[in-house]
Amino acid sequence: MSPNFEEKLINCVYQYEILYDISHQHYYDTVRKENAWEEIAQTLKLQDNGSCRYFEGGDSPVCVCDVASCPPLHPASLTPPSAGHVVTYTSSRGGLRFQEQVVAVHGPENEGGLNDSSMNRAVVEVACLSPRQVMNGFGGSFTDSATITMNSLSPPVLDTLLRSYFSPEGLEYELVRVPIGGSDFSVRPYTYDDDHEGDVELNHFQLAGEDLVYKLPFIHRALDLARRPLKVMASPWSAPAWMKTNGKINETGQLLTEMRRPWADYLVRFVKEYEKAGVPIWGLTSQNHGFTHEKTSWNSMSWNPSDMRDWIKDSLGPALHAADLERVKLYIGDDVRDNVDNSYRQILHDPEAARYVTGLAFHWYKDQSVSPDVLDHAHLLFPDKDLLYTEACIESGGVASHQPVVLGSWARAERYAQNIIEDVNHFASGWIDWNLALDPAGGPNWAGNEVDAPIIINPEKDEFYKQPIFYVMGHFSKFVPAGSVSVPSWVRGNTAGLFHTAAFVHPDGYVVLQLLNKNDTETEVRVEWEGGDFTLSLVPPRSLQTLLLPWEGDTTHAKRKYSLQSHLLNKYLTE
Repeated sequence: MSPNFEEKLINCVYQYEILYDISHQHYYDTVRKENAWEEIAQTLKLQDNGSCRYFEGGDSPVCVCDVASCPPLHPASLTPPSAGHVVTYTSSRGGLRFQEQVVAVHGPENEGGLNDSSMNRAVVEVACLSPRQVMNGFGGSFTDSATITMNSLSPPVLDTLLRSYFSPEGLEYELVRVPIGGSDFSVRPYTYDDDHEGDVELNHFQLAGEDLVYKLPFIHRALDLARRPLKVMASPWSAPAWMKTNGKINETGQLLTEMRRPWADYLVRFVKEYEKAGVPIWGLTSQNHGFTHEKTSWNSMSWNPSDMRDWIKDSLGPALHAADLERVKLYIGDDVRDNVDNSYRQILHDPEAARYVTGLAFHWYKDQSVSPDVLDHAHLLFPDKDLLYTEACIESGGVASHQPVVLGSWARAERYAQNIIEDVNHFASGWIDWNLALDPAGGPNWAGNEVDAPIIINPEKDEFYKQPIFYVMGHFSKFVPAGSVSVPSWVRGNTAGLFHTAAFVHPDGYVVLQLLNKNDTETEVRVEWEGGDFTLSLVPPRSLQTLLLPWEGDTTHAKRKYSLQSHLLNKYLTE
């Protein structure tokens, strides 16, 4: 055994106090120790060829991709559940990445479970026959910064990155967002008609080099790689400075009243130019952070709800109609929960404006302090309007000591998983992450607003790093495709708020259940759903587990009792 391997083993074991701390409450629990060793084994196998490793500051392995190798998803293709069997996929802080198990469902005569009364236990119920929203899918954003950084990679490594997100062997993203013009995640502030004041006919409108060299070619490649239809959503950050009250691209400002139709024509022109270049636009948001009135150092523009209402019904809606673009779905909001909540009613209560609007768009910032009841209220008031999350990332929040990028942070991945679960349980039909990839500093960003991303690129070494966030996003994007239907699920048991669930009926008819365990110990889970129930021996500590449950759509509501005994995989490194 090499010294390097011994060091890796020591680092892994150190994460599991149960293995060496005799004062640990479960030190003598052989089942828990067995599970800990299994996780260590999986982690060491990921690290064995140097492809996955720990980085300073991180508590979970990061998988490294370069020209020689890139750890694939295991498995690349999913195994649908067959009658009498459940398939589970698990990723964890300890190093599991999409670990697959196929386990048998047994009848009630085989019911049983662990007898350790000290173990965390939970019962999860899934109401398959109570459908809610139809899902639009999951994805990320082709920003200038993301695509410029991607372009620093050699062609084979770049293609590997795009395959990791969009191909059938990757995460199979179905939603992508692209800024209309520049954003803070650009290397400069710009729009498509700068320095031509009064150009209301848009004679000088033209796409930027960032579109022609980076974004459009990469979106084309994503469209080629994707097996599922890829939906492109576009969002404006700011009108040209000469259209605004403050005469600047940044520091917010509002649209001049006389520029309402030219601004609507500008957005229509963008859609037409992208479609002329071979990229169809599926959706459009009315304004990024449109109801945020604080001055920001980056591209921005704010609206009063009544002004946006009038602009939509008098300018944008008619402009889309005149251009034969009514098929483009318009989402209003594109802002944090409370700002959207304070604004959308004035727009949607006007039938002339509402008829152009497909739904509401939300950002996750401030979600920890604003109740998801905001989403429920919007759904109850306007059940025909879709709810979609269009931006999320780990950002500084004004904390000077905040480190934008932490390679291997499981806590950040957990925050993603918990927020996605909360949002879809409150009628969100999809969830779009922010930058697909960034550099090690969390940029480039011309306004100094660096953040984290699921993939971090190291241009000097021609390699990129798949973060825990990348795999968490995959648990949703790969297993919950567009056309899936959200159904209610809930947890019973003393889990101290550290166990979260979301459930869906897949278009192929089986049930997809997401289990997020934020406990530092394993949790025994019993799942009950129309058609069956079972006991899963252990959900690993600090893990996200996806279960694919067989279901035949039993409309009689009759529940058959089953028990599932989870079988551990073969021992450690010899399996």
